[in-house]
Amino acid sequence: MKSVKDIEIKEGEKIFLRVDYNVPLKEGKVADDTRIKRTIPTLEYLLEKKPILILCSHLGRPKGKVVPELSLKPVAERLSEILGKQVNFSGEIIGENVINRISSLKPGDVLLLENIRFHPGETKDDEELAKNLKNLADTYVNDAFGACHRKHASVHSLPRFFDKKAAGFLLFEEIKNLKKVRENPERPAIAILGGAKIEDKAGIIEGLLEIMDKILVGGGMMFTFWKAMGKSTGKSLLTEDFIQKAKELIETGKIIVAEDALCAESLESKDAKNLSKIPENMAGYDIGENSIERFKKEIFSAKTIFWNGPMGVFENNNFKKGSMEIAKSIAEATEKGAFSLAGGGETVSAIKLAGVKEKFSYISTGGGASLEFMEKGTLPGIEALT
Repeated sequence: MKSVKDIEIKEGEKIFLRVDYNVPLKEGKVADDTRIKRTIPTLEYLLEKKPILILCSHLGRPKGKVVPELSLKPVAERLSEILGKQVNFSGEIIGENVINRISSLKPGDVLLLENIRFHPGETKDDEELAKNLKNLADTYVNDAFGACHRKHASVHSLPRFFDKKAAGFLLFEEIKNLKKVRENPERPAIAILGGAKIEDKAGIIEGLLEIMDKILVGGGMMFTFWKAMGKSTGKSLLTEDFIQKAKELIETGKIIVAEDALCAESLESKDAKNLSKIPENMAGYDIGENSIERFKKEIFSAKTIFWNGPMGVFENNNFKKGSMEIAKSIAEATEKGAFSLAGGGETVSAIKLAGVKEKFSYISTGGGASLEFMEKGTLPGIEALT
C-alpha cells in the first residue's frame, strides 16, 4: 500500500480523496470537528502540490435517500474555517453537472461532494456508481479509516478502477498504532470491552484471545456472561442466542467479567445499589465498585491496553462512574509508561467527559473499523488499496 508521499502529484491533477467526516451536527453546525481535523495533515500536504481536490464522505445513515438534515454543507463551511480557504460544495454526487463544476476549478481548489450515502449504490458497493465516481478524477486517495471496514462503493469498488492510488497520513497512522497492539504488544497486554451488545463483539473477543493476556468485560454485554455463569440478571440487557458462546469464551480462562453492577429499577431512579445478583425488578446500568477496583488492578499491571466500549450508561450522571474511573486509570497507567489505544464513538465521548483525552497514547477515529482490524489484521478498504 502506497502513501501519498510515494506518488507523484502534478499541479492541476484531479484527486478523489475519501475522508470520514461522519461528524455530529447540531442546529446546522458541526458539533465536534475532531474527525475533520485529523485529516488536515493529508489535505495540507496534497494542497502544497496544487491539485484539484474532490472530497467525498458519508454522514449518518440516510439509506440511499436525500435527507436534508444529513447534508455535508455544514461540514464544507467548517472545513473552510479550519483550512483558511474556500471549500466549494456540490449538492450533487455524480453526473455532467459535477464534471463541469470540477472542470471550472483551478489548481489548489477544493470541492466537497454531497453525502455519498444519499446515493443507494454506495452501501451496495455498486460498480456503476464507482465507474461514475472514477470519471471525476485521475488519482484516488483514502484517508477514511473509520469507513474502511465497509464494502461500500467509494471505499471498496472505486479504488480498483484507479491505477494511481494511495493512503493518506491518517490511514497510515491508524494502521501503525493498531498493528503495535495487534502484532507486537508489550506484555502484559489487556483489552477492555464494553458497550451494549455481545453480538457486536463475539468475533473480536475470539480474535483478541489470540493476542491479549486478559480481556476485561463490562457494559451491557456483561450480563450475557452473567447468565452463562448462572447469575441472576433481572431486567438487564441480555442476548439469549449468545449465552452458549459466552460459556465457551469464559472457559478459555482469559476472560474477566465485571463481578458486580450498579443497579436500579430504571435509568431515572436515584436509588441505585451495588449488587452481584440482580432482582427481577432491577437492571444493571454500570459496573460496580468491586469491578472498578479489580479492573484498575489489571490496568495498572498492564503494559498494553486496548479499550472499546463504555462500562455503563455514562451519559447519565448516576451511572457514569465505571467509565470515568476506567478512563482515568488508563490515563494514569499511560503516564507511567503503558501504551493505550481507544476506539469507538461512545468510548471517545467517555474519555472526553473524564477529561483525559490527551493522556491516551492513541485515539482511533474508527470504532467498528478498529475492532475489525484487531480481529482480522486488515480491512476491505485497505485491501482495495494494495
